[in-house]
Amino acid sequence: MKNVFLAILLLAGVSPHAVRSDEPTTALPRRTPESQGVSTAGILAFVEAADQQVNSMHSFMVLRNGSVVAEGWWEPESVDKPHVLWSLSKSFTSTAVGLAIQDGKLNLDDPVLKFFPDQAPESPPENLKQMRVKDLLTMSAGHETEVRLHRNSPWTEQFLAHPVPHEPGTHFKYNTPATYMLSAIVQKVTGESVLDYLTPRLFEPLGIAPPRWDQSPDGVSLGGYGLYLRTEEIARFGQLLLQEGTWKNSQLVPVEWIQQATAMQVSNGTNPSSDWNQGYGFQFWRCRHNAFRGDGKDGQFCVVLPDHDAVVVMTARTGNLQGQLQLVWDHLLPAFHEEPLEEAPRLQQQLKDRLAVLKATR
Repeated sequence: MKNVFLAILLLAGVSPHAVRSDEPTTALPRRTPESQGVSTAGILAFVEAADQQVNSMHSFMVLRNGSVVAEGWWEPESVDKPHVLWSLSKSFTSTAVGLAIQDGKLNLDDPVLKFFPDQAPESPPENLKQMRVKDLLTMSAGHETEVRLHRNSPWTEQFLAHPVPHEPGTHFKYNTPATYMLSAIVQKVTGESVLDYLTPRLFEPLGIAPPRWDQSPDGVSLGGYGLYLRTEEIARFGQLLLQEGTWKNSQLVPVEWIQQATAMQVSNGTNPSSDWNQGYGFQFWRCRHNAFRGDGKDGQFCVVLPDHDAVVVMTARTGNLQGQLQLVWDHLLPAFHEEPLEEAPRLQQQLKDRLAVLKATR
């Protein structure tokens, strides 16, 4: 019954949050799809395809012009349930780095060894000496393989002891421990974990209660994974990125950082049909269609489409991330129009009915 009620409110253009006195004022407004130039038929096609082709979809939310035009949860997932973000956490760590740079705590060209002189190898190789904060951000630290971190010694020490066969900045290697190092650096220079550092600067202004962010044995936020957020909280972050760091007339994150972080900083492949070969920024992936995203294992997505003033959030548990993202290009992208559309009450009712009976397969 709760899902039915939410769906009715949504497609009537009324926020389901309006009936909750405890909901923060940062809740995103709800509007009908057609009022924001989005075809309900396209959203319905996306929902049907996601339900049939993604094993297993957990939630989605579509924003246009800053308003939620569609949202849904596959039971037992729900509006109030935080979801593991896996590597989508990396984009939040990137934001912490940008804020620390703004605060004068570090610079992109700072050498990584500067922050951990007591944990460096006795005779650091030249490539390790050349490794910069920027190289960690762009997944071009110089590694050929990822470090397998264990509990026997500090994670930062294990990272610095790992072979660096490539000149930093020249070789893309997706590297979650590199993001952990960024988290450790932020903690080193600010005296706060990334979670605590972001709480007053990002989470609280976005109306996000301090979330769960798992830590290493050394008491450092994992950085590259371990963060849990609700679907709308991810969407607020996506809208902040779309607005280049502005939220309710406040500049939470520097415009220059958003532009740098979400632009292509390094090449990561040559396949034009792969959304994993379109370039990499500062812990953000470039996509086809001039979009960018944060993403994580099993299908956690925050996709920002500047050309369409849109954000698409998805959570899931699937092994086919490209197939899941392809549904956005196939069904939602064609649904975006420049002007408002004529309301489609019959299709809106069909979508309401469909959203009310979504169930995850696992």
